[in-house]
Amino acid sequence: MIPKLLAKGATAYYYNVPTKYRALRCPLSNEALGTDYARMLARAKTLNEQFDEWDQARKGLPVSGVMAPKYGTVDWLFREYKISKAYLEKVAERSRSDYEWAMDEICNVITKSGDCVGGRLVRTISPRAADKLYDKFITAKGKKLAAGQQRLRTGEKLIGLCRKAWRVVHRLYPEEFPADVPNPWEGVTVKKRAKAKKSAVTRDEAYAFAWGAIEAGYPEAAATAVICFEWLQRPENVVAGYITWADYRAPSAPSIIRVAHHKTGTIAPHPLEETDEKGNVTLFYPDAEEILAKLPRLGLPMILRDLGDGAAKPWIYSSLNHVVTRLRKKIEGVPPHFTLDACRHGGLTELEEAELTDGQGRALSTHKTQQSYEGYAKRSAKRMLSATKKRYAHVLANKIATSVQNDGADGIQNENQAVEKSA
Repeated sequence: MIPKLLAKGATAYYYNVPTKYRALRCPLSNEALGTDYARMLARAKTLNEQFDEWDQARKGLPVSGVMAPKYGTVDWLFREYKISKAYLEKVAERSRSDYEWAMDEICNVITKSGDCVGGRLVRTISPRAADKLYDKFITAKGKKLAAGQQRLRTGEKLIGLCRKAWRVVHRLYPEEFPADVPNPWEGVTVKKRAKAKKSAVTRDEAYAFAWGAIEAGYPEAAATAVICFEWLQRPENVVAGYITWADYRAPSAPSIIRVAHHKTGTIAPHPLEETDEKGNVTLFYPDAEEILAKLPRLGLPMILRDLGDGAAKPWIYSSLNHVVTRLRKKIEGVPPHFTLDACRHGGLTELEEAELTDGQGRALSTHKTQQSYEGYAKRSAKRMLSATKKRYAHVLANKIATSVQNDGADGIQNENQAVEKSA
């Protein structure tokens, strides 16, 4: 560890692999660890443990530590993935428990030899082995699954995780992977399945929940649901404090609410009102602002848990979800599929039903690509009817053009009447 004094007086720390070990092709790289002493110690401990494992494996010695995975195994692969930037910076906090579960599922698969996949060396996982493991991944188990039922969605998730972890760690430790098999998880043929669409709630359902939650003493749950529905912020971002009172009608922007989207790194300035030439003011979100007026200001973030006596703290996302689940069972007019995610999806569905263009919809949702935006477009009955009527009008318009050529003015009049009647 090398400390260096910066010009501003702070001390920066650098992890430096000695030259003799670099000559022995040590896979660890030199790394800048920043100026935070506590974070430096934690990261340096991890790097030193990795170095010790590599050095002991190089010497043919057993890896120290009861809980340490054997260097070069599948367990080791996932351990390295979990401390990589690809995991720490790209995987959301609320998703990490799912990742942990998936890694355990993979590593705990029992092979024909009676050992676990996690103890196998990564260089022994061939494309054929990956295909066989996929068949094990989709095998039904547990009380919730009927005999013979396959876990196709789970299989896709586990294959995707293996492919990603292999790619990330292979880049950092290429010597531990077979040179002739770049990634055995690439090209695994997964079975087709009918992909279920995420649930979406309507405006009436979202506000029925919001007012019910306020009556039950949970204004923060009400506000979170409304923010997700109206301004399309991801619920984990709302709960994590990415929307603050400073974002709402700030003195510098009194008619704006600024909504930060952590996933895309964008901020959407949603207009709350418009004043016409005569001075008349149109409020675009009067119902939502009525809900926000019921939300106590306990600190800078909008969503905080009231601990009493003026104390408050951020909600844990899973805890607020449990509250939402309890409330939606008690509030009349709230469907069983109601969740905070369903509120956001309902708001995105409403954009489609309002017949906004893709560009207009993405301006509000801040989706960067048309494909990602379309993934939220629900095939609602209202949207289907609107599309059908437009298509029917298009067919009639073509018939009018044909009538012009064949029947003259009488044909035009008849077809115009048909168009007016369909409209």
